[in-house]
Order: sequence, then structure tokens, then C-alpha cells
Amino acid sequence: MNDFLNIGKAVPKRDSLSLATGREKFTADIQLDNTLHLALLYSPHAHAEILDIDYEAALKLEGVVEVLCYKNVPRVLHTTAGQGFPEPSPYDTVLFDRRVRFVGDRVALVAAESMEIARQALRLIKVEYRLLEELFDIEKAMSDSAPRLHVDDEFARIPVPYQPEKNLAATLDITFGDPDKAFREADFVEERTYSMHYASHCAIEPHTTSAFFDEQGRLVIITSTQVPFHARRIVGYLLDIPTGEIRVIKPRIGGGFGGKQEVILEPLAALVAWRTKRAATITLSRSEVFISTRTRHAMRIHLKTGVSKEGRITALDMDALMNAGAYGPHALTVLSNTGSKVLPLFNKIDHLKFKGRTVYTNLPVGGAYRGYGATQGYFALNQHLDIIARRLERDPIELCKEWHIGEGEGSRVFEVLGEGTEGVEQIIRSCKLDECLDRGAEAIGWHEKRNQRLKGPKERVRGVGLAVAMQGSGIPEVDMGSASMKMNEDASFNLLVGATDIGTGSDTILAQIAAEVLKIPSQKIIVLSSDTDLTPFDVGAYASSTTYISGGAVQKCALKIKEQIISVAANMLKAETKELYLGEERVINRQSGEELPLQDICTYALYTKDQFQIQAQASHTASESPPPFAAQFAEVEVDLLTGRVDVVKFVSAVDCGQPINPPLAEGQVEGAVINGISYALCEEYNFNSKGKMVNPSFGDYKIFTAADIPEMETIIVSSYEQSGPFGAKSISEIAINGPPPAIANAIFDAAGVRMYHTPFTPERVWQELNK
Repeated sequence: MNDFLNIGKAVPKRDSLSLATGREKFTADIQLDNTLHLALLYSPHAHAEILDIDYEAALKLEGVVEVLCYKNVPRVLHTTAGQGFPEPSPYDTVLFDRRVRFVGDRVALVAAESMEIARQALRLIKVEYRLLEELFDIEKAMSDSAPRLHVDDEFARIPVPYQPEKNLAATLDITFGDPDKAFREADFVEERTYSMHYASHCAIEPHTTSAFFDEQGRLVIITSTQVPFHARRIVGYLLDIPTGEIRVIKPRIGGGFGGKQEVILEPLAALVAWRTKRAATITLSRSEVFISTRTRHAMRIHLKTGVSKEGRITALDMDALMNAGAYGPHALTVLSNTGSKVLPLFNKIDHLKFKGRTVYTNLPVGGAYRGYGATQGYFALNQHLDIIARRLERDPIELCKEWHIGEGEGSRVFEVLGEGTEGVEQIIRSCKLDECLDRGAEAIGWHEKRNQRLKGPKERVRGVGLAVAMQGSGIPEVDMGSASMKMNEDASFNLLVGATDIGTGSDTILAQIAAEVLKIPSQKIIVLSSDTDLTPFDVGAYASSTTYISGGAVQKCALKIKEQIISVAANMLKAETKELYLGEERVINRQSGEELPLQDICTYALYTKDQFQIQAQASHTASESPPPFAAQFAEVEVDLLTGRVDVVKFVSAVDCGQPINPPLAEGQVEGAVINGISYALCEEYNFNSKGKMVNPSFGDYKIFTAADIPEMETIIVSSYEQSGPFGAKSISEIAINGPPPAIANAIFDAAGVRMYHTPFTPERVWQELNK
């Protein structure tokens, strides 16, 4: 084990105390002078053409300053997806359109002196609609008789299949080997259909943005975002404002989970501020977040496998049909991840086919959500693993060990599918999945409990289930992070990063990486993040990229600082640089034993001779995306009378490389697990026959709270990823993938019913029990 000063240490999260005492500022806490309050009018119809909007009465209301709609806002096609440029998502969205495509689509905006006046003005706007045929069924979306949702000038920015005339937002097809022949020759074939439902990110802080002009007349946007630099670019594009005239600041964020990778409110606040030359602010209600922002993509997966009697998968065919909703942000990339993050896990399949389609419907819009397509894919694959194991009368742990990708191995899927990996030969350099399986099985009591259908109190039975997964660490050849540093006289260092801490603790992690290079306590690193004027570029917080990509930039930058420190020390000691090394908070001469404290070195550089500022900057991209691995185990109790499912215990064993900060790594796993259990058991969008969500509140949309959390055990299995900073790779997303299939497999182990469709509400489980 490496003798690290900072790495692998339980360094306190640097904002924990200020958050606990309420001193940290979130976007809505920042009060601006002379602010206009913005309110939105939403479509009550799932599909309609706006024949006319009459907003004169609203504009005449005292206190109303501006009303925006399609009549007075230029039609500029764009995507709300905060992705690398040019984006792989279709340009199918405008700020205000003459056609509305889901209940909750944007119709008009009012800017007023108070929120009460703005809401009153909304009631005065008269909208004349022509109702159009609605489309809610993804299975019918591509049929000739289905209504077409996008019939204007929508387009794809990059050369990928985009067929709005068929309601297709994205298409993917890959095949290698000869699957048809392999299926014919298989000893048996398993073929099942699985589906996962809509879900909200449920970040406790809703979407919120403010915009104003600074003393120099530049537009400043303060916003709860995961992607400040993408937000700046998209706002500039939509409003035709030079990027240099825009500053985006991300304060503390109350959760994101992918939902704030979308650039939704920033252009609206910026447009009002630009037109009125006044500050503008908008904060969505919880109901507005549910109906108008972004969701997890609902998806149907048909999975077919050919299996030999020896227990080898000889052929696999995955057909994924994903619901984009009314617009297509992330339509291609989430669909791609359903294949690229899932299918390489079992890399010894010689004959494989993946068919993916993302279709438009008149339902809420899907977007980035923790797990990002892998969650849906693993729900199908892990249940299939359990089904095959039972048919073979084998332990799924044994089969997984035989099938899964290992160190020194690659996958043909990497080369043909995935963001940035097409044509790239990716080799796995770190994989401790076997150890994860063994340690997780021991913690749950797998071998003692599986197939026992243990009796609980009354009419309750218990069972255990397994799920395995891999994910990724950033998008190779696409994601880029940057960092800059400078040294102060007291041997503290300012670290400026564009990376976006959304509550994950990345400011703490990046400080630990820099401090480890410089052999100083991490408390001596002063972190400033996510201000497009002050910090260097970073793509933002998504794709599990921050530790691996942004951390790589910080490590490079700190190494440059280290070189400068050694160089100055060499001048001071009249020694060769090769004679010196960096010890804890000092430079030491190997031969003479002379030492120089770091503060003396900085003071010399700033004031004494050949003065200069010890400072550096670095950027980092990667040609690979090393996956973390996880084995997750659920023990559940099923009430045979009511169908209620309770998770008794959940175990996660995760290989994330070298954990930089073990408690923060555990926190990421446990947060994802709770998110996944809640999604599996109770979270659900309920729609009426007209496509309106009827439960847009936490009173009716159940999420897990502290009272619902089961016993959890998190096991961090250390490996060493040579391409990552100090051996680290990602951890933030992978643990959400296991709860739905692990719980489904445990339900079958307990009660003998297979749950192919989420969520596993008591009603659904009871129906299966009583078929």
C-alpha cells in the first residue's frame, strides 16, 4: 500500500460545517437589487398548435415589465443538453414555439416587480389552441399512422441518424458475429421484455437562476447548474451575445443528479435581463420541476440470449426502445450508454446485436440522470443473469466470474458503440469484481440464504438477489478539465478549477489530489470552482468525470508547481535540481540534508531574486474511460397478502480504483443506492389519459426519506487504475444501477414471481402473486 499523506484519508468535506450551520449561499439566497421576478405559463395540452396569444391585458397590469412568447422572441433551434460542442443531441428546441408538445411545455413568460404580480398576469394571458392528435405509446411512435411531433426545420448538429419524420430522435445498430446462426445452435434461448419508468431527479433545491449586469455592463448569471461553461456558451448562442460578455457563477447546489446538466432557465433570466437592463430571477416550484424540466428516460428492453448447456452465453440480442418525450436532449447518448456501459461487462459473447431507437412522444422530456442509460440496461441484463443461472441450476456469482471482463481484456463493443470510444481499443487495467462478489456475498449471507425462501413474521417471506455492473470515468476524447494554481507566502496554494461541486465533495477531492503532489495538508489548498471568469474551462459535473478527468488536470498542474518549487530551491541552495526532493512542507537536499520550508521558497521567489509568481495551469483529457465495478446484494421481505416489499439489507461492494476520500466514496455509493431503491419500489409518474402528470408533489410522488432507509453496508474494494490520479477512477453513478435488478431477483428468490417492470409497488407485486 502506498504511504500517502492525503490520498485514502478521511479528510472532512470542506463545506460540511458551513452547510450544517447555514452559512453557504445557494442561488436563491443571493439577493439582487431591483430584481424582476419571472413566472412561466405552461401548456395544458399534450399536443397543440398555438393559433394566437393575447397578452395585452397582462402587459397592462401594474407591475408587469415584460411578456415573452413566440411573437417577440426569435426562433433559434438548439438543444438544452449541456454537452460537449458540437452536441450529439438534436437541435429541436426553441425558447418559445407555436407548437406545444407536452403538458408542461413552455408557452409564455411574465417578468414583474413581484412573483404575486407575475402569477396574476399569467391568468390574464389568453391562448387560442388548435388541438392535435396525441402520441403517448412508444411502441406506436414509428408507425405510419402516428402523428409527427417535429415537422419544421429541426436538425442534428453532427452526422448521426436523425429522422423526425418518423418520430426518431436517435438510432443505433451494431452487430458482430452471426447472432441468428448462434441462436439456432444454442442449447436453449431465453427471451424476455423489461421496462423502466419515468422518474424525477428530486434534487431538494429546485431549478433556479438569476441574471444581472455588473459594474462594467457585462451579463452575470448565477445559477444552480452542473455545467457553467456549457450554460455560458448556449446562452451566448441563443441571445447572440459574445461569450466574453457573459459570466456564469455556480454557487452551492442542493443536488443535481443530471437534471441540472440541462440549460433550461439560464436563457430566460438572461433574456429578460438583457432586454430590461435589470436583474431577473426565476425559481421553479416543485410542481414545475416535475412537469417541465427533465426526467429519467422511460425504456423498454427486449433481451434475447442463446446459452450453451455448459453455461456460456453464445449470442445476445438487445433491442432498446427509449422514450425521449417531446424533445431529444441526450436522446442518442443515453441510448448509446444502454449498450456501451452494459454489454462489455460480459465480453466473451462472440455473437451480439444491439438495436436502439429513441422516439418522440407527447410526454415529459427525458434527460441526463445518474446512471445515464446503464440503469435501464442493467435492469434487464441482471435479471436475465438470474434467470439463466436458475435454469442451469448454477450460482449466478459463479457465472458472473466466468463471463465478466477482466484485467488485460477489452470488448468489441468499446470499438463500435459509445461516446468517444468508437474505434478506440480500450483495455481494462483495473478490475476487482471477483473480490466485490466474494465480499458482498459474505456480507449479505448469500450462500446461506439464497433459495431458502426464509419465513418472516406472518405471511412474509425473505429472499436475496444479486446485480453486477460497470460504468465509466468520463467520456474519452471528449471531456476536458483544467486547473490553475498559484503559491502564497505562507505555503498555501490557490487552486482554481472549472469542475462543478454539486454536493459530491469534488472541491475536497481535488484539494487532496493537489496536496498529495505538493506534500502538504489539504487544508492549505484554497479552492475556487465554477466561475467562468475566474476558473479555467471544464465540461462540468457529469459522466462520472470529475475525479478522473478534472483530477487529472489538477495532478498535472500541481506537478508543474512542484517543478518550479524545486527549481527555486535549487537556486537558493546552489544545488542541482536532481539533488533535491519534496518532503512534507519542505524541500530537502538528499546529499547535505539541508532543508528549506516551502514558505521561504515562495517568499524568495516573490521578493528576493529573479522574482516571479510560482503558478501553473494544466488541462487533461483521456483516451479511455476506465470503469468502476460493483456487486450489489439485496435481501428483501415480501408480504404475500399485500404485495409489500421491504428491503431488509442492501450491500454494495465497489471497485473505484484508489479511493481518494473513503467516507466521501461511501457517501456517493449510499446516496446512489437510496436513489435506486426508491426508484425501484415507489417513485412513479402517474399520467391521466391526456398526458398530464397527476402527482407532481412530494406528497403524492413518494421518495425515500431517512425513515425508509434499510440497513446498508458499503465495501470499498481498492484497486489501482494506472491512468487515473493516484490510481483513482469514478464512483458516483455506478451504485444506482444495482438496486432495481437486485431487488427484483430477491423478490423472485423470496416469492417466486418475476418483476419485469418497475416500480415494484404493492399493487404490482400483489397482481403477480395472484396471477
